Amino acid sequence: MKIKSRHHLKGKEARRVVAAIEPLLSDASSMKRLSLEKAETDEGVDLIFVDGRPLIMFVEGQPFFTVLGAIELSPQKKVVVVDSGAVKFIANGADVMNPGIVSADPEILPGDLVVVVDEKHRKPLAIGKALIPGKEMHGEGKAVKSLHHIGDLIWKGLEQVP
Repeated sequence: MKIKSRHHLKGKEARRVVAAIEPLLSDASSMKRLSLEKAETDEGVDLIFVDGRPLIMFVEGQPFFTVLGAIELSPQKKVVVVDSGAVKFIANGADVMNPGIVSADPEILPGDLVVVVDEKHRKPLAIGKALIPGKEMHGEGKAVKSLHHIGDLIWKGLEQVP
């Protein structure tokens, strides 16, 4: 993954990114007065560098965490917790199935972007799109469509970014 262009976000654009991320954090003040840069990549993924680290990406025009961003910023909302049996599948890019879900934020609605974390350490494994409400994430079927996970092209590209 190579960066085609990179520029600082200012004013309205920076406030829009911060406004989308802040409600998901327990300590929203951590996003104040940070340097934000938008980077367009050759893979069609736009990233937001927060103080030089690629912590946010655009998914369908909406800013949301990268897995690295979820690791560093520890979101408290829009989180789906999976059991240890699901970890290896999700870390390899599988969608999240209901039987592997231990708990989910009840405020999650279909179409919401979510952070998928493991039950034991609460470490982020993937970013996905909810297919059903958080209150219904149990039983059978698919609950979350995986969009970005540890070890994928975005993750590997992030390792190479200076």
